[in-house]
Amino acid sequence: MVCGEQRLTYKELDERATRLAHALQDELGIRPGDHVGLQLYDSAEHLEAMLACYKARAVPINVNWRYVADELRQVLEDAGAKALIHESDMTAVIEPSVARGDHYDVLIAKGSAARDFEPRSGDDHYVLYTGGTTGRPKGVVWRHEDIFFAVLGGGNPAGPPIEKPEEITRTPIENRALRLRAFLPPDDPGPEQFIQLSLSPLMHAGGQWSALATLLGGGRVVLYHERHVDMATVLRLVGDERLTSLNMTGDVSAVPLLDELRAHPERYDTSSLQLLGSGASMLSGHVKAELLERIPSVVAISEAVGASEAPVEAATVTTRAGVPPQSLKFNARPETAVVDDTFKPVEPGSGQVGRLAVRGRMPIGYHNDPEKTARTFVELDGVRWTLPGDMATVDADGSIRLVGRGSQCINTGGEKVYPEEVEAVIKTHPNVADALVVGRPHPKWGQQVVALVQPIDDNTVDLADLDAHCRPHLAAYKLPRDLVTVDHVQRSPTGKPDYEWARRRVTADAAG
Repeated sequence: MVCGEQRLTYKELDERATRLAHALQDELGIRPGDHVGLQLYDSAEHLEAMLACYKARAVPINVNWRYVADELRQVLEDAGAKALIHESDMTAVIEPSVARGDHYDVLIAKGSAARDFEPRSGDDHYVLYTGGTTGRPKGVVWRHEDIFFAVLGGGNPAGPPIEKPEEITRTPIENRALRLRAFLPPDDPGPEQFIQLSLSPLMHAGGQWSALATLLGGGRVVLYHERHVDMATVLRLVGDERLTSLNMTGDVSAVPLLDELRAHPERYDTSSLQLLGSGASMLSGHVKAELLERIPSVVAISEAVGASEAPVEAATVTTRAGVPPQSLKFNARPETAVVDDTFKPVEPGSGQVGRLAVRGRMPIGYHNDPEKTARTFVELDGVRWTLPGDMATVDADGSIRLVGRGSQCINTGGEKVYPEEVEAVIKTHPNVADALVVGRPHPKWGQQVVALVQPIDDNTVDLADLDAHCRPHLAAYKLPRDLVTVDHVQRSPTGKPDYEWARRRVTADAAG
């Protein structure tokens, strides 16, 4: 494990996590099933605190370190947290609490190094708090066994998760680099070790899942150690740590990465990189093409549509064998369906918009929210499905084309417009760095489609030019009727769009 100057072997990480687990039990009174809040930056301590909770059969609760005290209290009260481990520059709002630094180190020193914990169970809970783009954070509750098989590799990083614990036969060392070998030629053994960096922090799903899956596969976890992502630092890490895999957050991180590579094409050594991944936000087709061009060692770019409730609803892999797939188009999975309002499958090629539904291993539900659990996790013909809120159509060939989140749908003149579909087209404009699309109240049409555009550098974009660019690709009712240019499109650290900010911005622009 590497995070800046911090370096731990598997043995050192395990011992520190073991000592902390005992200290949580003996000094803080933590018992199996108790929730422990973690408000920490990415660090060795963050990762070992998560592992310590699992050893003690407790449940780590991820807390956004950007929260102010009131927001922090809301999450910890909802979770029923019994303790908090936090950064030294943050305010502890519950007791007992442990500040990272001297207090934390003293606690670790007090803990026993004996691995004598009671046996864990596949029914132990894993909880992930997620706020999405609107509303208060909600806790998604998984069984350990289900999250392991559905998200964390399932003991088979080279292919689909193994479904039964007794079928796991490989040791972690044998698992190393298998995720890469799935994309390499048969005669290429791949690197000696799978070394991965995720630009999603540990306080979010992408960062947690990337780190845990890499550890369970015998790889090396590299954590990004700065508060704000700087692509020059990222690219230096690629060369210094010989990264084999880099997980990004869609165009929001890939475009600045390409900017840095264009500006300094000879400065960075990217020859170790073989796999690029993206989650939370999609990569545009032209962005994928340039990534493959500028990083010749990359053999595949993998993308997934998912949520905390359904980590992989649909997926696609771009290789050098063909033209990069369009943004928002994904391969169907056997566990995924697109259903209409009566829960009947949408006919391929019909153009009908339906809801993505996923079966198989999934969460138990939402912590303290039975009503939302009942709406999201439904039983159809004896099979349990999750409906995380993504809307899609099914092409004639069976592939899934994502159109957006139902909660963000714009209703204009009785027609439904999904922002992500329009954004994907706008972002192919040569002068556009980033874009969001929202609905603004309109006296005649109910809502008017408005685009917020962040131009590239000193370039300009006007509405007539944007209309001409989009018209060949979108029905007329989907075209932006107004344009607001901004210096920077606001997104979360994982690349998720801040639609509430966008709505306020376009409303203020209209009032002004």
